[in-house]
Amino acid sequence: MNYKEIYEKWLNNENVLSEQKEELRNMAEQQIKDAFYTDVAFGTAGMRGLMGLGPNRLNIYTIRKATQGYANYLKHNNLHSVAIAYDNRYNSHDFAFDCAKLLAANGIETYIFDTLRPTPELSYTVRYYKCDGGIMITASHNPKEYNGYKLYDETGCQLIPELADKVIAEIAKLGDFLDIVIPDDYDESLIHVVNDEVDKAYYADCLSIQLREDVDKNFKIAFSPEHGASYHPVMDTLRLAGYDVTEVASQSTFDPAFSGTKTPNPEEPGAYEEVLKLAKEIDAKLLLVCDPDGDRMGVGIKHNGDYVVLNGNQTGALLLEYILSTYEDLGIKVANPCMFNTVVTSDIGEAIARYHGCDNERTLTGFKYIGNKVRQYEKSHEKDYVFGYEESYGSLIKPFVRDKDATQACLMLAEACAYYLSKGKTLMDVMNEAYEKVGYYYDTQFSVMLPGADGAVKLQQIMSTIRENPLEVPGFKTLKIEDYKLQKVYGNGTVTDFKEHDVSDVLKYYLEDGSFIAIRPSGTEPKCKCYLSVKDTSMEKAKAKCEGFISYVKQILK
Repeated sequence: MNYKEIYEKWLNNENVLSEQKEELRNMAEQQIKDAFYTDVAFGTAGMRGLMGLGPNRLNIYTIRKATQGYANYLKHNNLHSVAIAYDNRYNSHDFAFDCAKLLAANGIETYIFDTLRPTPELSYTVRYYKCDGGIMITASHNPKEYNGYKLYDETGCQLIPELADKVIAEIAKLGDFLDIVIPDDYDESLIHVVNDEVDKAYYADCLSIQLREDVDKNFKIAFSPEHGASYHPVMDTLRLAGYDVTEVASQSTFDPAFSGTKTPNPEEPGAYEEVLKLAKEIDAKLLLVCDPDGDRMGVGIKHNGDYVVLNGNQTGALLLEYILSTYEDLGIKVANPCMFNTVVTSDIGEAIARYHGCDNERTLTGFKYIGNKVRQYEKSHEKDYVFGYEESYGSLIKPFVRDKDATQACLMLAEACAYYLSKGKTLMDVMNEAYEKVGYYYDTQFSVMLPGADGAVKLQQIMSTIRENPLEVPGFKTLKIEDYKLQKVYGNGTVTDFKEHDVSDVLKYYLEDGSFIAIRPSGTEPKCKCYLSVKDTSMEKAKAKCEGFISYVKQILK
């Protein structure tokens, strides 16, 4: 059926509420096309999209469709229990409890929180109750118009493609998903509302990651949860550890409109405006910002009398440097240490790891791949996990959680800040020392937004055109190109098969000077993302060179 026929089907279905039908009738033609031309899809972080009516939107019907498919997957695999959590977004509470009721109607037991919790605590809860899976209702750092749906396995890791494909196959078998309804006689006893028992256990495990508990904590920290679910976990954990932390009051309400912030995304400058004001008022040495579902952390440091905001690559590198150097200082032995990051993460992390005698393994973008590596090496004992992170401001210190965990990251970075302050250094001093040891890397990214049905077509055209006409940065030789979709490596006039990763629509160019450029469609938003890691003998040179790379790539993407 074309999008108009699907639209008419929604208009005429008896299970679509009358007020929803009125909303459908008021939609403009382009809105109808964008909302009905396709189904909202699973990407690198599950199902995420704009809220509204239509199969390409997040609504009670598309949530039920995904949940019934998940329920069928669970039943076919003799799995019986699911943990559920949600953040502060519009409809998150209703979506979550609707999932619990639908699962109960399928005979599946659920453990659901009575109010919002961060994504990492959902992962923890799956493991705490030994559930067979998990559901997190969140759109992470996206704007207020979005919501999303993440699925987890029994280890608390987001479903890897092999498992997600099985759920998708079950969804595809469903008939008209508008007809999925929850019967009045579902077994309410299968739904368990979770209290603070899990919170206490999670906080205790977070506190256990500390390496120097007795470090001098006599400095101030400014913190913003950006209206989201990290407020209590981060504030409580830092205070329990003895840190002096003050929250941005205007951003500490659980507001789905995000009215106190320009953006809830720590990757964007607008997320730091209020916390910077607070930091200046209280003379904070460190400022921390978390996204709405509490898995990502942004960082600012007082350095030479002013505040410097770090990017995700720098924050990950700092955490890695602190952890590995502290292991050395305290004589903590790890048999086969390995740090995990992704194919679009800066090379500085690998350089720091190698400097400290630690292995590095890269995965595709999406923390589920790192979580899956934890599981793999727990079984094989070939490598020992010491740290994992992505350039997108997410990291995991200890894998009692199997997703990015901003609570752990905030606590460990506060400790690092405290320790280096006791040595007369700021975290920026430590970052500069790292550059001196392993090289200067200037890392950045940019995106080209391509919304709607027309944008999806343009995005495919862009990737196809670049494959047919590979980038050739003027003045810089390309050593090799990795094509993760075609599973090929091009270099030195040869083409070889590339089987290290699953198929993914990513192109990565390695330049002779040690820099790389990677391009991929976003798995969760309608945009093409470009990542640049540029190496040189000074930060000034690396930044200047990067500006030239950006100008060239943007022209190509046009």
